[in-house]
Amino acid sequence: MSTDKSFGSLVSKKFSIGDIVEWSTWDDVQQDWNHNYGIITSTRNEIRQNRLVSITTVVPLQGPKKEIEHFSLSLRLVSKTGVKIENVNS
Repeated sequence: MSTDKSFGSLVSKKFSIGDIVEWSTWDDVQQDWNHNYGIITSTRNEIRQNRLVSITTVVPLQGPKKEIEHFSLSLRLVSKTGVKIENVNS
């Protein structure tokens, strides 16, 4: 089985360790989506339920700083690591 054919691999190729990503979780109490942010610590391919999928590990920026695994397609890139943001006031 080729690792470059994993489900979600095209998205995970855009990610680098240290990138900031966003994902959403549903809040049953407020009946709305919560936006969560975190820093990527690793990406890998795993077999889950007989299918090779791309998994990204993230440390959340809010709440407990415990690593969380996400299916790579569920993440949205917010900021690339090492990308310099120019001062808009100059």
